[in-house]
Amino acid sequence: MTTVVLLGGNGYIGRNVTETWLKKDPSAEFYVVSRSGQNSLVNKRIHNIAADVTDAAAVKAKLPEQVDYIVDFVGRPESDPAAFKKVNDDPAEVMLQIAKEKKVKAMGFIGGLLGPKSFLEGKKRIADKLRASGIRTEVVEPTVVYGNGRSDVLAKMIPLFKFLGMFVKNMKPVLVSDVADEMVSKMVN
Repeated sequence: MTTVVLLGGNGYIGRNVTETWLKKDPSAEFYVVSRSGQNSLVNKRIHNIAADVTDAAAVKAKLPEQVDYIVDFVGRPESDPAAFKKVNDDPAEVMLQIAKEKKVKAMGFIGGLLGPKSFLEGKKRIADKLRASGIRTEVVEPTVVYGNGRSDVLAKMIPLFKFLGMFVKNMKPVLVSDVADEMVSKMVN
């Protein structure tokens, strides 16, 4: 049996990664950690955990003994450095602590290629720190992610991003299914 922990895994990209991984590995059990502990995905191999992903002790207390893989999906641009740390650095630090203690096979991290400069620099800094840990770290760096039901303001701008993406690589949108495939393939191979 493979045990996978997904921090913030009930969000848009996390749900798509879970669905892809469920299909790829019939022995995988998923522990999806979020504040709410709620998930729109229902499957006997998905275990939803309500915990603050920035609180290592709270998360560790609810995990199984064996963890093979852990992925951090938490993050967003924040202009305030303290807010950025809370939303981006702290979950990654929790992932790293768990990865070290549980001796995971690999960590996964969602970086980014599009957004405010401070966001991109912060995500790169975090990815570099995770890679420097000596634990195999797989990073997926999408631009604007769309598809599979996304209907927010950015999703409505996908035609514009597709046009701009013909001229600027970092503006080309990517399907969420491609992001999920890339993350799962990197993690299990």
